[in-house]
Amino acid sequence: MSANSVAPGAQQKRLAAYLHSLAQAAGHEDRVAPLQSYCTGLLLPGERKSVEPMAARLSPENVRQTHQSLHHIVAHSPWSDEDVLEAVRDYALPAIEKQAPIEAWVVDDTGLVKKGTHSVGVTRQYCGQVGKQENCRVVVSLSITTAAASLPIAWRLYLPQVWSEDKEGRKATGVPPEIKFQTKPEISLEQIRAAVDRGIPQAPVLGDAGYGNDTKFRDGITDLDLLYVLGIQSSVSVWPPGQEPLPKQKWKGIGRPPSLVRRNERHHPLTARELAMSLPASAWKTVSWREGTRKTLRSRFAAVRIRPAHRDYWSSAPRAEEWLLIEWPKPEKEPSKYWLSTLPANTNLRHLVRLAKHRWIIERDYEELKQELGLGHYEGRGWRGFHHHATLCTAAYGNGAVFSPLLAPGNWDYPDADCRPNSFLGARPVRVERHNPCSIASLRQIIARVLLRQLSSCPFCGAPFL
Repeated sequence: MSANSVAPGAQQKRLAAYLHSLAQAAGHEDRVAPLQSYCTGLLLPGERKSVEPMAARLSPENVRQTHQSLHHIVAHSPWSDEDVLEAVRDYALPAIEKQAPIEAWVVDDTGLVKKGTHSVGVTRQYCGQVGKQENCRVVVSLSITTAAASLPIAWRLYLPQVWSEDKEGRKATGVPPEIKFQTKPEISLEQIRAAVDRGIPQAPVLGDAGYGNDTKFRDGITDLDLLYVLGIQSSVSVWPPGQEPLPKQKWKGIGRPPSLVRRNERHHPLTARELAMSLPASAWKTVSWREGTRKTLRSRFAAVRIRPAHRDYWSSAPRAEEWLLIEWPKPEKEPSKYWLSTLPANTNLRHLVRLAKHRWIIERDYEELKQELGLGHYEGRGWRGFHHHATLCTAAYGNGAVFSPLLAPGNWDYPDADCRPNSFLGARPVRVERHNPCSIASLRQIIARVLLRQLSSCPFCGAPFL
């Protein structure tokens, strides 16, 4: 292995500095070593990222003690998730912004299949991971993204109503008393408010119809002076371009003066689908938004200025104009997707489409966090343990921003030309379709090579390093 290839010492120091900063955020010297070990265990190869198998990989000669240490740091130690996530942001955000500016905040939720009924938040509910009702827990997240990189900055377990009302279950799993039942959009809006308060670089908020359908959620984002591009269902009611509710009735001098806008049988809003179907052929344009695995991704879109109409008959004034973006692929019989957006009126269609479609990046986050870092592998039942585990998964994922200059395989020379330690590196081939040069698979190769650099001889062929 050539000493002049890449500077593994610098990589090693950066990794150590990163883990040290996270451990300091945990607030006690006794937590430094186990927290660093837990993050290292998440990054190392292995099918399961729960405590016991990680302990066996980290310290095969002392599994029991390592198991106890890892279990305590994640399940019982009272360190602050917010402080550690802030340390992740402080370290990773400059690296992300150095490559490109923050383009969007993405809100979403993901289901984690879990057997039994005693683990916090677990009940039969819709699970996107399997696409049907399943026994699972659901976690709500907020991520910041650039054109090519992303970083989760907040996690909160969704506590179903059956759990929020279960006093014995709450006590057994350590749910804090201040945690009450909240919908997913309500949880997400709290995360967004916290991000604004912390001064995180602002950008439009993206989300699917589970969030965009909620008028209070959209209004809450607007109240925070943020823009949004949010998916909606085709049944959402809107006023067509150039239309708005009827003005309030004239006061006849008797009773309370009228103050609410009106609609009637002849003057009423349309559903988003009805409006889309009424648009002329000239309104539809073919737009491409990014390169896919095999071809450029493109479809037909139309964008019109409308006013949302949901229950505006309880308002004293019409809602402000915003964009209704509609996708209608050519083979389909009707439009397939809809978005509402408060981007400026002079926004061009290509930018509107690109931002609406940028939500795909969160799917990559979830794929990496689940498959590579074991987000759903936590086997404990408690509230604190699950959130600690999610926080440390995020900390491990943050390496993607910290280690942006990757070690290319061609930069490393092994003593024996036939010696290729793929089984030790344990990393899957880096797939082009990830659009992410800092994937967990690549990071594993970095960490493995840094560890190899500390050895005097190759562990595979026994030859001494140069």
